Amino acid sequence: MIDQSTGADPYPWYARLRAESPVLRVREESGLEAYLVTRFEDARRALADPRLSKDPRVGEAALSAAGVQTYRGDGVGLGGNMLTSDPPEHTRLRRLLSAKFTPRRVESLRPRVQEITDGLLDAVAGQRRVDLMDALAFPLPITVICELLGIPVSDREDFRRWSNAAMLPHSRPGQVEGVRALNDYLAALIKQKRDRPEDDLISALITAEEQDRLSEAEVLANAVLLLIAGHETTVNLIGNGILALLRNPDLWRMLRDDPALLPRAVEELLRYDGPVEHATTRFATTDLEIAGVPVPAGSVVSVVLGSADRDQDRFADPDRVDLTRTDNAHLAFGHGIHYCLGAPLARLEGQIAIGTLLRRFPDAALAVPAEQLVWRESRIMRGLTRLPVDLAP
Repeated sequence: MIDQSTGADPYPWYARLRAESPVLRVREESGLEAYLVTRFEDARRALADPRLSKDPRVGEAALSAAGVQTYRGDGVGLGGNMLTSDPPEHTRLRRLLSAKFTPRRVESLRPRVQEITDGLLDAVAGQRRVDLMDALAFPLPITVICELLGIPVSDREDFRRWSNAAMLPHSRPGQVEGVRALNDYLAALIKQKRDRPEDDLISALITAEEQDRLSEAEVLANAVLLLIAGHETTVNLIGNGILALLRNPDLWRMLRDDPALLPRAVEELLRYDGPVEHATTRFATTDLEIAGVPVPAGSVVSVVLGSADRDQDRFADPDRVDLTRTDNAHLAFGHGIHYCLGAPLARLEGQIAIGTLLRRFPDAALAVPAEQLVWRESRIMRGLTRLPVDLAP
């Protein structure tokens, strides 16, 4: 039993775990005990294993012992949504939402995503140094998901603060308050939309409730999920991806000179330094083994996507960014029935954001040494707090 501590660069530690303790029981800062799964094949199997539930009630004893409130479904927690449920509830919830995120529907958003991106980069065109997290990586996906949900984009800085707090480790001050603020805000908005429905995702959730396909609690829980998941992943995809390219100027120039590589490049950036370091929590429904390690019923299991996607037994030269990599079936968006519903949208936004930046500012460069960058504290996400860039060095 050890304390989990990975710092700004967790990958050397993950490499050691894959070699020495590929399934390791750790105690998080909050006191929550969990089994980390770090090898690719073990991770892929665990993500699709029906014995590993997403329902926090299965792990209630472990969560309660550590004082974890995140998964409560009473307006304080994030429970009761598509990511904290199993079939048949999960199947029902996902079916209701999946029609809104088909590749065809997402592709129809391309002109609007491009318009937002152009506007954001127009706003900094006359500046020499900018923080690309503030200028592009955050406002692009939060604007898109707010428009889809029917949420005022003017409130996006509040969402950013609350979402950052909600993603903190369980024991951090403000974590529960961030979750509560998101719940309270969206509960009030849902109440407004019951009286004045519009053509947006929240109104669609309310319609499903009126047709007895969703409960009132499920409407709120899934609205919170869509807001957080709808921007957090893409914020970090854009930030981490741009950083990886700027740290490798040859790759920046390669992609700048051959934009046709963008789709493949985004997949490699997802694999190399993906936005979701740990998959959302799973709970053992029965005594089982993972890679020969006994995992008792009720245990918390954390699949480390960031480690699995650097597994040398799955990817050749995994610690190198290879924009021409073809065998790249990474786990950055998960695997199995909980595979990220918004993956097509995240890919679209990532390609447009990075491609437009390359085209508009072909000589951009990292403005500070990479070692000075600060990474967010989060129990799930991997992303930067700031990304200072010289647009015209």
